Amino acid sequence: MNSMLPSLPTERLLLAPLAEHHLNRFMAVAGERSVADTTISVPHPLTEAAARAWILQAMTESAAGRGVHFAVLLGLRDGAFIGYAGIRGIDGEHHAGDLSFWLGAAYGGNGYATEAARAVVDFGFANLQLNRICAYHMVRNPASGRVLAKLGFQREGCLRQRARKWGVYEDVLVWARLKDDLAG
Repeated sequence: MNSMLPSLPTERLLLAPLAEHHLNRFMAVAGERSVADTTISVPHPLTEAAARAWILQAMTESAAGRGVHFAVLLGLRDGAFIGYAGIRGIDGEHHAGDLSFWLGAAYGGNGYATEAARAVVDFGFANLQLNRICAYHMVRNPASGRVLAKLGFQREGCLRQRARKWGVYEDVLVWARLKDDLAG
């Protein structure tokens, strides 16, 4: 479905269009409680049916131009699946979308999230002609905020009790970057 979406090579990673053949590794990484803990869109426990539905929805959105969804692979050739990066909810009229990214716990702290998110943001501005990219993260996940700051995103506000995770309402910070903003 998303065969028209290119792969995005970076210095250490390959962002490949998310596809059904990523299912097993996607389940293993996204199924980690630590990944689900600070993401709004990843359930836990993650069943095979839920993971398959997540991937198929991502592929459908990519094919329809409503999103771009990438598997983050370590290395530049068929490397290990270590996470996800994409732009969801693309609004063609307003040239805007929402950045989303996560990595398996074993891969944090190495700059991979910044590297993957930078590639997706650059793709969004250059190839999708977006003018604005937003990103959201739970207040208790400051690592995501550090990634966004490095990419030149500006914090715009706090959405009080915007998400509910593990039965607890979570405050969520909203950040955005405009095409004309200086890169981080």
